[in-house]
Order: sequence, then structure tokens, then C-alpha cells
Amino acid sequence: MRGDKRERILRVLLNSKQALSKSEISKQAGCTRQWVILFLKELKMKKLVKDTKPSNRKKLLEYWINISEKPRKFRSYMVKEPLELLKKSKLDYALTTYQAENIVQHYLFPSRIDIYIKESDLESWHSLITKHGLYGKGNFRIIIKDCHVMHGKRKINGLFIVSLPQLIVDLTNEGAVCQEAAEMLMKRI
Repeated sequence: MRGDKRERILRVLLNSKQALSKSEISKQAGCTRQWVILFLKELKMKKLVKDTKPSNRKKLLEYWINISEKPRKFRSYMVKEPLELLKKSKLDYALTTYQAENIVQHYLFPSRIDIYIKESDLESWHSLITKHGLYGKGNFRIIIKDCHVMHGKRKINGLFIVSLPQLIVDLTNEGAVCQEAAEMLMKRI
């Protein structure tokens, strides 16, 4: 959980437009105030934050990229018209990688739909997707990760998309052409 807590705190810091108190960070990150204090002290020693505010957002994002891991828990499907399925779904999700980048920046070809879901929703998603598609390697991937990954998500064109910092981290972890798209998005930070 140590990595998840650090990523939660980084996600809160990078999605906030203003300085937050340690208690507010703790509440939004879903971890103890003590964890926030210890991690902020570590970030301060690296000159990435001043008190509770990022001193250099780009360097803080690069630090997050270095400590993050590529998701290992996922399921793949082949779905016809996956965006329509997402727009009609009542289940919680957040788009990331190819399709999210295409909506935000229009640089990558959306060759695969990747969404984060809550682990508790896995069977509901599996049931929904198999009604409209096939289970197995295809164009649609559900990723099961810490549900805080959806912190800061926003709705664009009827679809929920991860926050910009989370998208940059995910694209970088994906590698290849996604890394180039992530570097382009990083210029917006």
C-alpha cells in the first residue's frame, strides 16, 4: 500500500490549483495525516514541494512517473462500439491512455480503450461487456487498480476521463508512441 499512498498524495497535490492543508490532503488522499506529513517531508528534501504546494509541477510529475508501476491487473475484451457502451453505462469508470489522450489532445490513434474501474464493480463490468462483446484479447481493457486513480476525473463529450496528471503517468508507463504524447501533454503542466 506504500506506493498507493504516495501516488494518492501526488495525485491530490497535482490536481489541486491551490495549496491545501495537510488535513485536506489527508482527507482527499484517503490516508492518515501522519503519512502526508512524512511524505511531504520527503518531497521537501527533494525540493519538489514548499509546505503543501508543488514548487515545480513538472518535476513532481516526473517523480511520480519514476515511482509508478504499469498496471498488472486487467481484463481484455473485444467490443463493438465501446464508446457507446461507456456513455450508456451507469457504472463508475475513467478512461485513460489512447482514447483519453485522443479526446484531450488528438495525437494518438485510439487503438484500444483502457478504463479504470473499482474492483468491487468487476463482475458487473464483466457481465455488461460480455453482453455486448467477447472476452479475450481485443480493443477494450478494464484495469483494476486503487480506486483513487479516478480522483480528479472529468467528463468530456459524455465520457469520464482521468485527470491530466494521471493520464500523463499512464501514457508514459504505456511507452512507445504514448510516451511522445505524454511529453506533449506535460508542456501543459
